[in-house]
Amino acid sequence: MSIANLLDPITADGGQTRFSGLDAWMQGRTLYGGASALIAYTAAVRAFPDLPPLRAAQVAFVAPTGPEAELRREIVRQGRNVAQVRSEIWCEGACTLTAFWLFGTEREANAEHEAAPVSDWPGGPEQAEPAMHGKGPAFIQSNFELRRAQELQGPGEPVVRRWARLAEREGLNPVSELILLGDVLPPGAMRAMKRQGPISSINWSFNLLEPEPQTRDGWWLSENASQHAAHGYSSERLRLWNAEGKQVLDGMQCVAVFG
Repeated sequence: MSIANLLDPITADGGQTRFSGLDAWMQGRTLYGGASALIAYTAAVRAFPDLPPLRAAQVAFVAPTGPEAELRREIVRQGRNVAQVRSEIWCEGACTLTAFWLFGTEREANAEHEAAPVSDWPGGPEQAEPAMHGKGPAFIQSNFELRRAQELQGPGEPVVRRWARLAEREGLNPVSELILLGDVLPPGAMRAMKRQGPISSINWSFNLLEPEPQTRDGWWLSENASQHAAHGYSSERLRLWNAEGKQVLDGMQCVAVFG
C-alpha cells in the first residue's frame, strides 16, 4: 500500500476515519511511528490549508494505533507569524498519538549560522551497499530502501547511520517525506544493548532547518545516535541530511529499551 493511498481517507473534516490495508505499515501491533505522525500532520494541514511552512513538531506515541481512528485537530494559537496546531489520533476511545505542530512565516534573518557539515561523510548513496535486506520489520522491507553509510557493524559506538529513501514517493511533498522517514532507523542504543530485545519509540521532537527540503533521487542520510542510555531508556539525537550533505532536520527522541 502506497503512502498516498494510506493518506487518502483523511479529510478536512477529520473525525472518524477508517484506514484499510495497513499491513504494509504495521510495526508489531501498532502503526509505524513515522506513518502515524504523518497521518496526524496531514490531518492538520488538510483542515487548515492556509498555514505557513512547518518549522518544528513534538510528537508523543501514546498507545498502539490501528485502522479505526478518530482524527482530532485544532489551532491552539494563530499569531501574525506563527501558528501552533494540536492534532491527535484516538482509537477505541483512547488517545494513541498526540502532536503539536509549529508553523511559521519566513522573516528577515537577524541571525545566520549554517549547521555543521556531517562528520565522516560516507560518500553519496549511489555506490553504497544495501542494508537490512531481508531484515528488520516488514514495513521497512515493503516501503523503504536502505543503504549502508558507516563501516561499523554490530556492537560499538551507539550510532546507526543509513542512506534511506521511500520505495514509492509519488504524491508526497518533501516535508511529509521527512516526517515519514525521520523515525525509520533503529535507535543508536541498539549497538550498546547487552542482548537482543524489543525497543519502542515514546516521543519525537524535531526542528526543520529548511522549509522546502530537497535532495537527489529521494535519498536522505539518516542518523540515530544515543546520547545517554540507562534505566531502560535511551535519549537519542535524530538527524537527516540531503544527498549533498546539507542538514535538513534536527531532532530528539526518547526510546524504551526493554530487557
